[in-house]
Amino acid sequence: MEPAGLDQIAPGAAALYRRDLAAVAGIEKLRFFPLAIERGFGSTLVEVGGRELIDLTATWTAAGLGHGHPRIVEAITRAAAFPPGAGGLSAVHPDSVGLAEELLALVPGTGDRRVYLGHAGSDACDVALRAVRFNSGKRRLVAFKDSYHGGIGLAMAASGVHVNAGATIPDPDTVFVDYPNPFRPPLDGTDPLVATLSQIEEAFAVGDVACIMVEPMLADGGMVVPPPGFLTGIAALCARYDVLFAVDEVKVGLGRPGLLHAFQLENVVPDIVCFGKVIGNGLPLSAAVGPAAIFDGPAAAALLTTAGNPICTAVGREVLRVLVEEDLPARAARAGERLRAGIASLNHPRVGDVRGHGLANGIELVTDRDTNTPDSAYAAAVVYRAFELGVCVYKVGGNTLEVTPPLVITDAEIDRSIEILEQSLNDAAAGLVPADVLAAYGGW
Repeated sequence: MEPAGLDQIAPGAAALYRRDLAAVAGIEKLRFFPLAIERGFGSTLVEVGGRELIDLTATWTAAGLGHGHPRIVEAITRAAAFPPGAGGLSAVHPDSVGLAEELLALVPGTGDRRVYLGHAGSDACDVALRAVRFNSGKRRLVAFKDSYHGGIGLAMAASGVHVNAGATIPDPDTVFVDYPNPFRPPLDGTDPLVATLSQIEEAFAVGDVACIMVEPMLADGGMVVPPPGFLTGIAALCARYDVLFAVDEVKVGLGRPGLLHAFQLENVVPDIVCFGKVIGNGLPLSAAVGPAAIFDGPAAAALLTTAGNPICTAVGREVLRVLVEEDLPARAARAGERLRAGIASLNHPRVGDVRGHGLANGIELVTDRDTNTPDSAYAAAVVYRAFELGVCVYKVGGNTLEVTPPLVITDAEIDRSIEILEQSLNDAAAGLVPADVLAAYGGW
């Protein structure tokens, strides 16, 4: 049965979407509206048929430098002309070694360290967790109930989002604790930070804990900004109980939070840092940085034939240069302040909370501000209506709009996005999005 809404987009876009339905596996789809695009530039996506949309997703932050950044295009073209092989599995080449060296220079840390190069944040987190467990001699892991660390293997089994959804068998040796949410503290009135750190210490005290993996902002779990002291509190507990501190920067790192690294919001130095998405600016590339004792063996324990390939690693090196030379973290900080101030100024009765750092932001939607009851159906309607009006935005955590545009978004695009989001909030509240549409594009 054809989903609703295809009659409302350009004929060419609808035709492409129907072809996708008939050919591409549904298991890898997460759809919020019938988006069929043929090109992009900067912070703009262009549908088949020519309609332009402001992109507030950066493809789940993967296109962090925007679509078609000229320096990335040049890097791809140059690397593809005479590539030295197709991967780093059994050979070395200048860009794989150079990217690893540059990451070691950019990521704070001490001691002898190594860099794992992969294809996606999922495998970077999975390899990190497997390597920690194998090489530390400890079995137990600590993660968070609404976390997301990947869609494969141990990373998936240690992702609260997947476990909650019943999409995977939870890892039996992973303990899930609450992520501290200032907007939704524990019902018993306990301070959320105190409650979470207490749960972590309780898990650590049992012993045999290899590491804790944490997102500096809980991304897919609702773009939750933890209270100050969260990362420093974890770091202190890790030092006390001899537990490795792993930080997942895949979605909110590398310039997006207004700093190069999200963990710098509290000036902590993790043992392990995982990267993905923006590091390849749309190409399959990821990395994990950590102790040599964890990542140096056993040989061939993480085999991806084309990992560390010359095209993706050349792009990764250029991404790091652009981030630093164009000072995109500072740009993200300024743009994020403008965005959050603009949304807050709407004072919309269905917006319960506006939160974020830099260009990693969440707009939590509720039934009303007296009860702050989450409203997932309303959030889905707002997302769909925004698509109709010319803005691409997704929802996470059930009822939160995830606003993570390319780091190159302009002030004019931010201001226009706020106007469209305001109309979308009003139109969705007025019931202008049909129920059959919401049933077809519920996202997650």
